[in-house]
Amino acid sequence: MARSHEGLPKASLRRLSKLQLLEHLRLIDDSSEKRRRVLSMETSFRKKIQSHITCLPDKDAFFCKFNTSPYVLLIHACQKRYQKISEIESDILPAKQFSSMETSAGRMVEEVVLPAYGWECVASEMHTANSALDGRKKEKNLIRLVTLKSGPRCLNDEMSENFADAIVNNYKIWSNNAEKTKVDFSYGVLYGTEKNSNKKDWHILRKIEEKKPSAITISPKGRWNCSFQEEGIEVDIMVRIGLDWWNYLGGPMCFVEVLTALIRACIYPGSLDSEKHSYIISDLGQIVSTESISQNYNVSLLQKSQIPWFFLVARHFCDELTE
Repeated sequence: MARSHEGLPKASLRRLSKLQLLEHLRLIDDSSEKRRRVLSMETSFRKKIQSHITCLPDKDAFFCKFNTSPYVLLIHACQKRYQKISEIESDILPAKQFSSMETSAGRMVEEVVLPAYGWECVASEMHTANSALDGRKKEKNLIRLVTLKSGPRCLNDEMSENFADAIVNNYKIWSNNAEKTKVDFSYGVLYGTEKNSNKKDWHILRKIEEKKPSAITISPKGRWNCSFQEEGIEVDIMVRIGLDWWNYLGGPMCFVEVLTALIRACIYPGSLDSEKHSYIISDLGQIVSTESISQNYNVSLLQKSQIPWFFLVARHFCDELTE
C-alpha cells in the first residue's frame, strides 16, 4: 500500500478557524484592490457556470446519454424502497449532472483564477511538451509551471509515473523556451488536504528520484518536494494540496478571495435553515453553524445567508473546521 511506502511523509492535521476565515473576509472587504479582484472573478465564474449549465443533460435527454450502471440503479432503488420507474428517474438526472460538472469544474476554476493572479493558462495539448501543464508564470530568475487537479484522489499509479516522465523528459524544453535556468514545477490540487490525499501525488516525487538518482539535490523522503540539477538547469518540484496551492498562487488571502467570488456567482442571498433543522449528515450542523459570529459582524461581499455556504465549502480545504 502507498501509505506504508518508505519515505512517505507524515501528513499533518489541517485546521481552519471560522473566526480567522471571517477576519480574512473582512480584510478583503476593506481592500479596494481585493474587492475588485473578487468581483472580476465573480463575473468570469458566472459566465462560465451559466455556459456550462446550458450544456448539461436536460429533461429531454436520451437514456443512452447517461451511461448509468444498472447495478447502481437497482441498489439505489432498494435503498430508497422505490416501486415506480418515475421515482428513480428523478435521481438519474442530478447524478449525471454532478458527473458532468466534476469533469469541467476544475478547468473552469483554472481559466478564471490563474489570470487573476498573473499566471498564463497553458493549452495542454496531448503528446507535446506542454501536455502536463495547465499554467505558467515567467519571473526574473525562473519559470513557474503548474499542473492542476480538481481533488486529492485524482491519480493512480500509472498517472504518477506519467507525470514523473513528463517532468524529467521535458524540463529542458521548458527551461529553453522560457530562457530560464531554474524551473519551479508544482503539482497543485484545487481542494483537499495532505491527510486525505491518496498519496499518489507524492509518488510523482519518488519516481523522479528513481529516474534521476545522480542528479537529485533534495530527496523527497519525508517531504512533499524534491529537486534535481542537470546540465546547468535546476528543477524544483512541489506537491501543493488545497490551501498550500492557493497560498502559493496568491498569498494567504487568495483562498478566501476565490471562495467568496464562487459563492457570489453561485449562491443567491436568501433565508437560513431553521435553528431546529436536523441535518442527515451528523456533523453538518456544526460545520455550517453561525452561532459564534458576532451580531456586529458585517461585510458587503457576502450576505448572512451565504456565510453557511462559505463554511461548507471551506470544510473541503481542512481536516477540521473549528469555531
